[in-house]
Amino acid sequence: GSHRPCAGPPRRALFPPSRRRRGGRGPRGRTGEVAGVGRTSGDPRRRARRGEHEDGGTVRGQGFGGCHRPCHRLQITAGKDDKGLKTYDPGYLNTAPVRSSICYIDGDEGILRYRGYPIEEVAESSSFVEVAYLLMYGNLPSQSQLAAWEFAISQHSAVPQGLLDIIQSMPHDAHPMGVLASAMSTLSVFHPDANPALRGQDLYNSKQVRDKQIVRVLGKAPAIAAAAYLRLAGRPAVLPSNNLSYSENFLYMLDSLGDKEYKPNPRLARVLDILFILHAEHEMNCSTAAVRHLASSGVDVFTALSGGVGALYGPLHGGANEAVLKMLNEIGAVENIPDFIEGVKNRKRKMSGFGHRVYKNYDPRAKVIRKLAEEVFSIVGRDPLIEVAVALEKAALSDEYFIKRKLYPNVDFYSGLIYRAMGFPTEFFPVLFAIPRMAGWLAHWKESLDDPDNKIMRPQQVYTGVWLRHYTPVRERVASNQGEELGQIATSNATRRRRAGSSL
Repeated sequence: GSHRPCAGPPRRALFPPSRRRRGGRGPRGRTGEVAGVGRTSGDPRRRARRGEHEDGGTVRGQGFGGCHRPCHRLQITAGKDDKGLKTYDPGYLNTAPVRSSICYIDGDEGILRYRGYPIEEVAESSSFVEVAYLLMYGNLPSQSQLAAWEFAISQHSAVPQGLLDIIQSMPHDAHPMGVLASAMSTLSVFHPDANPALRGQDLYNSKQVRDKQIVRVLGKAPAIAAAAYLRLAGRPAVLPSNNLSYSENFLYMLDSLGDKEYKPNPRLARVLDILFILHAEHEMNCSTAAVRHLASSGVDVFTALSGGVGALYGPLHGGANEAVLKMLNEIGAVENIPDFIEGVKNRKRKMSGFGHRVYKNYDPRAKVIRKLAEEVFSIVGRDPLIEVAVALEKAALSDEYFIKRKLYPNVDFYSGLIYRAMGFPTEFFPVLFAIPRMAGWLAHWKESLDDPDNKIMRPQQVYTGVWLRHYTPVRERVASNQGEELGQIATSNATRRRRAGSSL
């Protein structure tokens, strides 16, 4: 941010008043105070002079040593050669690298809002395409704006034939998320006009260029996902239709089998649309942080989004609903729930679909999804595991062990049951997560381009290695019994067979 004139030392001390009265000396001779620690109140201009952010509870990290103007550094040192205080924060549990106006979460109260709108309201009344516009541009569109937006997305939904050929050429057992990640990064090859590395760093300063990439991605993402799905069944990709809604079009590409007159069930399409809304955005989660991290380098939008898909591919991020299904299958029946609960308490079993890094209350998305499950079952048939899921939720929410730890159902607890009931294979679940999350990723990409504080992301580290060593020629070295070395590389039977027939 911009430098402000110094106004003397900040008022809030890192150490208790007794230490301040004795001269302000902290442990090991450290001195100084931290602005923004604890309550932030009073005159905003006075808070600004103290280095405090007007958003309560935050302080600029540069104040701990990143600013090169001495008058702006907090005087926290550990010796004459110290470069300032770093914050060691594994997992970024309390680190905010960006300021964003896209999504608000209050985990303690179970609140999720898109641009100020409660998630329950937009899920009930809006459509995914309308929500994507809201996330992207900050307001709900007018009727004419929505029509233009829908038209632009549909006009950019065709996938280049060369990319479809690449998808079809992948191994028959390639995971759909691997296919999606590869396809997203490959789009940059098919659209060199959108690559700052080829067209100049200021390429994305153009609103026209940005908007074109946004509709390109939103249009092509479901078509690429459908192609990845169809290749699992050995079927060719189906061209999208321009006469259907976003979710209807996706189901059409999956199920039409080339019949241009095919119409997906509108109720199932609406369920899918609501699921897309619920998964569209969730502020600085792992994959969104990955997208913003990559985008900070100036890389093209397709490569940045491919990184988001890669992060979502991780089982700790995008694979939780699959883990829920596995857990429910292992429980098997309602009468087995008490034993399972005891196993969880004794740390012998793991409960999936409960708890969240952010939410310490009932995930508001889970409440909506629970209702959607019954809608799907009324159309395609009831999944017997839903009885186990409902009974497990009831047992957990009435058990002091889970209440004390604030473990509530999250968005993944029921979504897997819905996807399975709709006939999607489990390996396709994270793809159904990635399609709508493209909207959130794109909104953050767009926001980062306009952020005056945006810099290439370059976190620091705490070095724990050997301090200094000098090079020894390889002939003079002996094998060290300290540290790691290359282990045994597994050899396949096919390799052994091949080697047996040669001079190797």
